[in-house]
Amino acid sequence: MIEGAFEAFVVSTGVVALAEIGDKTQLLSLVLAARFRRPWAIILGILVATLVNHALAGAAGAWIASFVGPMVLRWTLALSFVAMGAWALVPDRLEERDVRADHTGVFVTTCVSFFLVEMGDKTQIATVALAARFPALAAVVAGTTLGMVIANAPVVLLGDRLTRRVPLRFVRAVAAATFVLLGVLVLLASPV
Repeated sequence: MIEGAFEAFVVSTGVVALAEIGDKTQLLSLVLAARFRRPWAIILGILVATLVNHALAGAAGAWIASFVGPMVLRWTLALSFVAMGAWALVPDRLEERDVRADHTGVFVTTCVSFFLVEMGDKTQIATVALAARFPALAAVVAGTTLGMVIANAPVVLLGDRLTRRVPLRFVRAVAAATFVLLGVLVLLASPV
């Protein structure tokens, strides 16, 4: 049980940290950091919004896994990971309408903006798939949340200096390859 939870945590952390590079929520982190210049309030907002969002996504993944048979789940997960690999190659852009700053504070603005922008995002869908794959829901949610913080905290703290040095095309290719590899591993693994 502990080994399975540890594997779920490590895989979830790595998959989401890689998938988040160049994603619209990472661009949102950069916009929020530039606009408000309160990095710790922004990072805390990202943590809270992601924890809530991914807990809901993880619960959906676990629920889906309880209703489908092992073979259907296996093929669905494999195809989902391959599709996410293709999606990871497409650069995201953040539209100005996705960030609405008001006077409720940096933390609340970050929580609400980040939660809404994450809806239907590839990292949220990855969380659904990971929760369907691994029975350790808490480990998946903790891992995907940590992956989001790992990918976004440096952007908030270092801002555009970091984005000028990171070859996003290369990172997207690594993320895509990771998703495809996960899809292949799901197919090769023994039945759930």
